[in-house]
Amino acid sequence: MKQLVIILVILGQGLRLYAQQEKSYIKKGNDLYQQKKYKEAETNYRKSVEKKNQNVEGNFNLGDALYKQKQFDKAGEQFNKIAESKNKAVVAKAYHNLGNSLLENKKLEESIEAYKKALINNPKDEETRYNLAYAQEKLKKQQQQNKNNKNKQNKDNKQNKDQNKDQNKNQQNKDNKDQNKPNQDKKDQDKQNQQQQQQPNKLSKDDAERMLDALNNNEKQTQDKLKNKKLKGAKMQISKDW
Repeated sequence: MKQLVIILVILGQGLRLYAQQEKSYIKKGNDLYQQKKYKEAETNYRKSVEKKNQNVEGNFNLGDALYKQKQFDKAGEQFNKIAESKNKAVVAKAYHNLGNSLLENKKLEESIEAYKKALINNPKDEETRYNLAYAQEKLKKQQQQNKNNKNKQNKDNKQNKDQNKDQNKNQQNKDNKDQNKPNQDKKDQDKQNQQQQQQPNKLSKDDAERMLDALNNNEKQTQDKLKNKKLKGAKMQISKDW
């Protein structure tokens, strides 16, 4: 029994000693936090919850230190953990800070739900009410922007479709024109050949004059040849007188 008493006394002294260490780490963390040394503050807050993970103050301040370092996902995990508390005031603050972390991470719908849960636990918190309205307005603008972007995209797609349709039509007309051109050329050539076949003996005036001159020259040459031949034939043979 004495031994049991001694063990209990030692255990009680150990708990008191650790509680003092917890407070010491939290106090040191708070001082560093005020100096904006958030990383060092985080280290001390983590030490304060090493053996007693249910330490609300240490966990809450650890979440704040992570938030200040823009580690919003990790901060959100801390505040989610604290939100399991049975103390409504603590739960309200945890959800408020969770909403802030989600808002910074552009998770607007989730942040709105967190702010609503904070107000359920503390309806008089005007700061949370303001943040909720801010997140709702931001979500509304985002949805409107998404709608405008979608409408613009649909309009651009329609314009591109119409433009491609016109280009295809123009190209098709050009191709048809190019295909018909050889046929037209062949048709023109056939017409020309047909005309030449229908008028094979038709001569131009110049050609007729040249042919006439040629005929005249030939006729003169023929007559000259005949004349010379006649004169030559008329030459008399001289006979000897024996």
